[in-house]
Formats: sequence, structure tokens, C-alpha cells
Amino acid sequence: MVVEYQKPKHIETILKNLPAKPGVYLLKNRRGRIIYVGKAKRLRNRVRSYFTTIADGNAKTLRMRDEVDDIDFIITENEVKALILEETLIKKHKPRFNIELKDDKRYPYIRVGWGDAFPKVETTRRIVNDGSRYFGPYTAMWVVQKTLSDLRRAFPYLTCDREITGLDERACLFHDIKLCNAPCIGAVDRDQYRQMIQELMDVLSGKAEAVQNRLMNEMLIASESLRFERAAAIRDQLQAIDYITNKHKAVGKNMTDHDVIALARDERDATVQIMFIRNGKLIGSDSRTVDNTEGESDAVVLEQFISQFYAGSSSIPRELILPSEVEEARILERWLSDKRDGSRVSIHVPQRGDKRKLIKLAQENALESLQMMRAQYEADSTKHEQALSELQTALSQPRVPNRIECFDISTTQGTAIVASRVVFVRGVPRKSEYRRFNIRSVAHGGSDDYQSMREALTRRFLRWKNAIESEDSLTPDGADKNETWRLLPDLLLIDGGKGQLNVAADVLREFELEDRVPLAALAKRIEEIFVADQSGPILLPRRGEALYLVQRARDEAHRFAITSHRKRRTKMGLASRLESVPGVGPKRRKVLLKHFENSIDAIRGASIAELTAVTGINKEVALAIKSHLD
Repeated sequence: MVVEYQKPKHIETILKNLPAKPGVYLLKNRRGRIIYVGKAKRLRNRVRSYFTTIADGNAKTLRMRDEVDDIDFIITENEVKALILEETLIKKHKPRFNIELKDDKRYPYIRVGWGDAFPKVETTRRIVNDGSRYFGPYTAMWVVQKTLSDLRRAFPYLTCDREITGLDERACLFHDIKLCNAPCIGAVDRDQYRQMIQELMDVLSGKAEAVQNRLMNEMLIASESLRFERAAAIRDQLQAIDYITNKHKAVGKNMTDHDVIALARDERDATVQIMFIRNGKLIGSDSRTVDNTEGESDAVVLEQFISQFYAGSSSIPRELILPSEVEEARILERWLSDKRDGSRVSIHVPQRGDKRKLIKLAQENALESLQMMRAQYEADSTKHEQALSELQTALSQPRVPNRIECFDISTTQGTAIVASRVVFVRGVPRKSEYRRFNIRSVAHGGSDDYQSMREALTRRFLRWKNAIESEDSLTPDGADKNETWRLLPDLLLIDGGKGQLNVAADVLREFELEDRVPLAALAKRIEEIFVADQSGPILLPRRGEALYLVQRARDEAHRFAITSHRKRRTKMGLASRLESVPGVGPKRRKVLLKHFENSIDAIRGASIAELTAVTGINKEVALAIKSHLD
């Protein structure tokens, strides 16, 4: 049953008077702190949508709405100006409910001071309109430095601070080791030096073929003239250019200036992969973490990533290649085009061809980055300790919850009901102790989550009772086979609200464990925690490690329950098909499934001889099986 949402009177007054114009809205809490910044084509329609009964069905929106005490807005000329203002305000106020691009950083570039008489080649993280030429972006400074090191072998450019007149008496050491062509002493003049730098820029732009052809001809001429030292020097230049041009992957003749963006996410985390293509070659790839994305659509996450990422980017590509459509594509295109000095920027979602292959490659990399992030978290003992300490304090627990057991129920219209138990030890999943319970006390076709949870918890603590009373629990290798049941949790976590919490509390009382096993329930609607001795919910800090830990435990229990539920439904489906065969009862069905490894296809494909080889299956029954399953 959906309870109708009642808006506070002062909020209702604000909503009635919002303008139907483009702009930015700011949601504030009781302390006047901005908790969310958004943009809208029509402020009235967008802001009102948060305060309907069902809002947008987003748990994050429901949590945010409960905290809103005031609403401000700023009208803008158009949607593009609203986008720019939104990004500025998000960066300034860092609202807790906004999607946040983490690790905000500037990528390094190679800068060629083309406006100078004798241009230098340097690294930079900032592009300014000073007449210089910029190449990149590169994903790391060490990549830039390695590229410059290789470039200098082919194009010995200046690195000193001398005033170049061509009249110096001596060149520096770099000239002696052939890493500078010494315009300072007049070894080359201004035009010759600039011609060399022009070729260096051609190589960085992916136009190395003409430079390589010229050098190849010069090397052949030097060799035929018996100037072998000169020929060897040109050969070294060609090798350096080959290395620079070949270390970037060619992606297509028609692709010149593109960024390929893909997204990988789970219920909490999101990683965006961005691949930089310049002059037909993949010059780099990077992954960025996006925070606070739970409940948001992929389109919203991508839109927020694009607006935040390119707001601080000095290099805007000609085209963005995305995995799926975004609602505000046209607005983003106009904004990006303005940032690119009016040159048109397009957003494209390919369905086939080379661009679609690049999207798939980027998505694979994004998924790998997401998995790596999870692995790094699981290996970070400092974060685990912080999460456990925060959780102990928030729940007022007597001890650190080093061992957490979390229970969940999975069912489809009352069939194949399965309960799951997952165990986290010191913040890390211990999968060897995961267990499932096939629920038997709820009638087939019924749906009683409370009774299902009661049965699962009762069976869990009956096993605890039996384990502590058992004297013979050691296996031949000395391991304690009952340890997973004998150990009581430091926190029993239930997926659900107050009703599920009360059921769990009843079970603990039955086993006289109410004072030994701390209990909490995590309600998914707005991620609130209920404990037995407190009437109101506990809201953990949204970006705290404690909430992340209990969400991971709940999500893992949910995943394990669903997996177990599907397996049970599959097995029940096999059984029901076999039960329709005359002469096949529960005993023969069980023997058949065991013999053919739960595969109905294997049973259907078996010959009469193979079927009669199964214990209890005669020729008449085998013929009936073939007749009914074929």
C-alpha cells in the first residue's frame, strides 16, 4: 500500500510559485546547507516532481526529500546557461546528494611554444590561448615524459633558457650528446629549427608519413655518398619516430578526434572509462569513479559525468561516442561546442561498425576497473576498520561487529522460497560460510516473508544449539565442521524493516540470545536502520564507510538468495516435467535427475538402452519417458 505523501505547507507554497522557466534549483536542509543542485528546462515541473507521492521511485530521492526545508532557484537565459551554472554550483558547494566525479584531475599535455622564434617543447596541465600548440591529453605524466624522451632523439629541440642569437661561443652538453641541434651557436638557423619543430608536431598529430619518407630518402643518399655516420644518425631518428607512431593503436581511417565513453556499475559503485582518440589513433585511456549514483539511470550518470569532466577539460573532441542515448544530448552538444570555440561537437551512439567495437572495448575496460576497485576495497584493512568502528558507534553496540551475519528472502509468487545467510568477517565476505535455507513452512503458492524469515533464523540458531551440545564435531584433519554454526554473530543484520526486525527479535528471545546477539534491520526504501531498543530509524552518513559495509552485506545476501532461488526453481521445473511421465514417481524422478546431472536435455536425448541402465527404470517406463519428453 502506498501512503500518500503530505508536503509541508511552506514547501507547498514555494512549489505553487515556481516559474515555468529554465534555471537552477537548490534544495536546502534545516541548517540552510545546500544538499542538492539541479537544472531544469521548466523549474516548476522539475522541482514539483520530487514532492509527489511516489516521487521518481528512487530511494535516494526519498531520502533527500525528507531533509528538504527550503528551495531556492536562479532563472537563466536558456538550458545551456543552466547547465554551466549547475556545474559551477556543484563544484562550489559539493552537495551530498549530487552525483560526484571523483579524482578530479587535469590531464597532462605536450606544449609547443610555436609563438616563440625558437619554440620549446614542454609539459603542461593547462591549455591557454597564447599561440602555442597543444597535444594530448595523456593519461599520466610519465607517459608524456617518455614520449618527449623519444621525440628528442628524433628532433633535438631546445631545453635551455638561453637567449638564442646564434653567436654563442660554446653549445651546452646536450649538443655534444646529440640531444640539441644548437641554434645558440648558429649550427642551425631560425627557419631550420622551426622546420624541425614543425615535423615534430606532424609526428604528434599522426602525420608522420611525409617526415619518414623524407628521412628515408636522406638516409639512402647519405649511404650512397659513403657518409655512414650521417646515415646512422638518420636511421636512429627513423627508429624513434617508428616507436612513437606505433605505440598508439590505430582505430580507423575515418576517426580523427573522438572520446569514447562507457559505463560499468552495480547498485552502489560506478566507473566511467574514457578512451582518447586523436588523428585516428588511440593515444590513451583512463577510468574515473563516479560517486552517489545509486538509484540513478545510466543516462543521468553519463550526463553528469560529461558535464563535470569536460567543465575542467582543456581539450574538447569533435565527437563523443556513447553506449546509449542521453536525454540532454542536444544541450550538451551546444555547451561543448561553445567550449570548443564554436566548432561543432556531436554526440553519437553507434549501433554497428568500428565505433560500436570501441564502445564494447571501453565497456570491458570499465568493468575491469570496477572489479579492481572492489578488490582494492576488500584488501584495504584500514577502511574495514573504519567501517566497523563507525558502525559500532552508530548502533551503540557493546563490541566491534567483527562478525556480521546477514539474512535475506527470495521468492516468486510464493514458489521455491529460499533464505540466504552471508557472513562478513572484519568487513570482508567469507564465502565459505554462506548458507541457504529452502523454506518449508510456507505453503506452496503462499507468500509470507515474515514466516520465511522466522523459519530461516530458527533453523540457524537450532544448529547453534546443536553445535554447542555436540562433542563429535571434528573432521579427520582437525577442522571444526560446526564452527560456522557455533560462532554467534557480533551483529545479526536482517534485510527489511520493523516487521522483519520484530520477527528476528522473537527468535532470539526463544533461544535466550537477545542479550548476546546485537540485532539490526536495513530497510531499502531510504536505507534506514532499525534496532530493537529504539523506536526511530538510524540514518548512517551517506558517504561513510559504515553504510557502505551494511549495504554490501545486504546486497551480497540478496544476490546469494536470488542465485539459490533460481537454482531451486530450475530444479523444480525439471521435477515437474518428469512427474508428468506415467510411471515416474518421486523416487524414480530423483534417481533420473541424479544419474543425468539435473539435465532434462540429457534425459530427453538418452537412448532406451541408456534409460534402462538407470536403477529402477524398465523398458516400459523408458518408452514412456521418450514419448512424453520428445
